[in-house]
Amino acid sequence: MRTLSLLVSLFFGLALAAQEPTVALIGLRHSHTWGHLEAMVKSPQAKLVAIAETDAELVAEAKKVTPPEVKYYSDAKKMLDEVKPTMAWAFLENNRHLEAVELCGPRKVHVIYEKPLAASAADAYKIRDLARKYGIQVLTNFSPAFSPAYYAVKAKIDSGAIGKPWRLRVTTGHGGVFPKSGRNKMFHEWLIDPVKNGAGALMDFGCYNALYSLYYLGRPETVYAYALHLRPGDFPQVEDGVTMVLGYKDAVSILEQSWDLPPNSGGFEIVSYEGLIRMEGSKVEARKGREAAVVLEVAPLPAERSGPVAYMAWCVKNGKAVEGLVSLDYTVAVNEIIDAAKQSIKTGKVVRLGAAR
Repeated sequence: MRTLSLLVSLFFGLALAAQEPTVALIGLRHSHTWGHLEAMVKSPQAKLVAIAETDAELVAEAKKVTPPEVKYYSDAKKMLDEVKPTMAWAFLENNRHLEAVELCGPRKVHVIYEKPLAASAADAYKIRDLARKYGIQVLTNFSPAFSPAYYAVKAKIDSGAIGKPWRLRVTTGHGGVFPKSGRNKMFHEWLIDPVKNGAGALMDFGCYNALYSLYYLGRPETVYAYALHLRPGDFPQVEDGVTMVLGYKDAVSILEQSWDLPPNSGGFEIVSYEGLIRMEGSKVEARKGREAAVVLEVAPLPAERSGPVAYMAWCVKNGKAVEGLVSLDYTVAVNEIIDAAKQSIKTGKVVRLGAAR
């Protein structure tokens, strides 16, 4: 009898493991939703099963690209209870990210966020604590985590081929032209709200730059930031440009994030006493001393690193923790740096970051 019971348990365990992972969306309020939504419809790693959104215009837009079997709800709690997805991707205002894990955690639904993890470090800590309490995975989608070029840069640094880096300089952003109607209208409205977004250009692009600095140089000791408000007519409540200087014992990051950049501007450069690495798009070049720059080979990432849904599905299936640039360790630290930058802008002083919490 005991043998029969074990065989039954094994059968159901294997059947459960073989089930196709499913994904549901909580909200459609981020402009990145639409590219990801089209990819999810075609995804072989997880099946899109449901979407919860109250805005009729956004729902109508989503229905244009989703198959008929995708269910729509106005209540995310009801959707989670009825559909019971493996994971939920929250495309909400940044200050509502905590709301998503409060819904998903007790239901053992893993959570994906579009960057950043939260609107503040305080919310980031709460999200992390709830994820630990309920034993769920939380992944914040920073697109560089799924781009092989950034790993090629790290491999070159770790090889010691250009010596120890002492400066990282990154400029990111765009011209700050946002749609005033259509499916991205709501995104624009909350993006320039200091509460819903958590800041302006500082949060929008500074979260990327803070992540780069953490990845290539580690946790900084100090944060200094200076904000510009060049277009108050377009952005009455938030900054449209910020320069952050992150201080290390023997290195510095100079990070610029702006909604005032002309097309094809910006850059990414890591400098050491012996050489440098530059990246433009997916092209990575390294130079040592006065030698000619060499284009680095950028190896493709494994299939499970093709995107956030694929990676979450792989982690769940294999019982692995979400690691690297999309993990809570990195993404909580990003929010800590952004909070320190906001404090520095307010006070005009350098802020000591302190140890990780």
